[in-house]
Amino acid sequence: MRFEDLDVWKRSSRLSADIYKHFSSCRDYGFKDQITRSGLSIPSNIAEGLERESNRECINFLSYAKGSCAELRTQIHIGLEIHYIEKPTADRWLKEAIEISSMISGLIKTKKRFLAQT
Repeated sequence: MRFEDLDVWKRSSRLSADIYKHFSSCRDYGFKDQITRSGLSIPSNIAEGLERESNRECINFLSYAKGSCAELRTQIHIGLEIHYIEKPTADRWLKEAIEISSMISGLIKTKKRFLAQT
């Protein structure tokens, strides 16, 4: 299975690109760096996990991606609070991050089932 074919990878990549575009002119480089890095970490860890040889390694990287979703959601909430992100954008990004996290959980469960069979 190619990671590029997975909806979860496509959606997380699109979310990451949206975040980069939104913050392209942000002068708060610390916040910009944190939120873009956590967004970028999600599809990157999905890709890395699916390219690993073992299901155990794959699960680890998918878990990192899920953790990055939580980190991103936290930063979106803070960005909303400090007026770096408007509410409609924050709501859309939060909804997407929650759905992506759920999709990653499904992948982890599938990989764990395969791991238990071996």
